[in-house]
Amino acid sequence: MQIIRDKISLDELKEMSKKMQDNLVKVVVDTERHIMAVDAGMHAEEEEELLEDGSLQEHLWGINIYPYESADNWIEFDSMINMRPSYGNRTRGVDDVKTQEIIKKIVNSLVLK
Repeated sequence: MQIIRDKISLDELKEMSKKMQDNLVKVVVDTERHIMAVDAGMHAEEEEELLEDGSLQEHLWGINIYPYESADNWIEFDSMINMRPSYGNRTRGVDDVKTQEIIKKIVNSLVLK
C-alpha cells in the first residue's frame, strides 16, 4: 500500500490490478488534501493509513479504478467506507455529484496516462 501525493503511472496501476479479482485497484481519495492511498486488499486499510497520516474521515471516499477501461469508465464509486449517514451519504456509492467530480479531478491529476 502507498499514499500517492505526487503522481503514479497508469502502468503501475495496471500492475497493481493484476493482484485483484476483476483487474481493479482499490483506492481511497482524500478530497481535502488531494492525495490517495492505493494497492490494498480493502478500502478500510487504505482509509486507516490516511487517517494515521492526518486525513479527516469526512474527506475520505472509497473508489475502484479499472486501469484497462477507458477514461470515461475507469472510476467506480463503490465502497463500504462510503456508507456514512451522518455525513449525508447513505449508500456504498458517492451520492453527491460535486464530490464525484472532485474525486475524478484528483485521480486524473495524480495518474500519469
